[in-house]
Amino acid sequence: MFTDFSLFKILAVLGVAASPILEIRGAIPLGVAVYHLPLPLVFALGFLGNLVPALLILLLLDPFVSLLRHKSTPLHVFFEGLFALTRRKHTLHFERFGSLALFLFVAIPLPGTGAWTGALLAYLFGLGFRFSFLSIALGIIVAGAIISMVTLGGVGIASLL
Repeated sequence: MFTDFSLFKILAVLGVAASPILEIRGAIPLGVAVYHLPLPLVFALGFLGNLVPALLILLLLDPFVSLLRHKSTPLHVFFEGLFALTRRKHTLHFERFGSLALFLFVAIPLPGTGAWTGALLAYLFGLGFRFSFLSIALGIIVAGAIISMVTLGGVGIASLL
């Protein structure tokens, strides 16, 4: 079962899962439909590949932004504008859904949502590390499950054609 996969395929799935645009939403279809890897392996790789960047963002974004604020006025202005825009766009969600907002944001596989943006939102809204990490991890699992079902359905339909 696990004999027909190479290091390249594993690294490709990890890389796509770690990317800020595709995340686990792109890793699962790549691993299952393109590389024909077993779903449990692809799911685990997608989860880990998507979680590690979110963890790094949660741990390192605050010190990085603080450093930039002190070292570069143009970057400080850029980040303040970006953060203000993001706060305006998502404040209503956090007020309406409270503690579920971050989880839902990561779990629902829509364009622009995911672990990267969820970690940024956790920073912007001052959510605690434990709550944020758990919400993002659970959100990745749910998004991965949804994408897995869609991928398996698509592969099944394609095999009938």
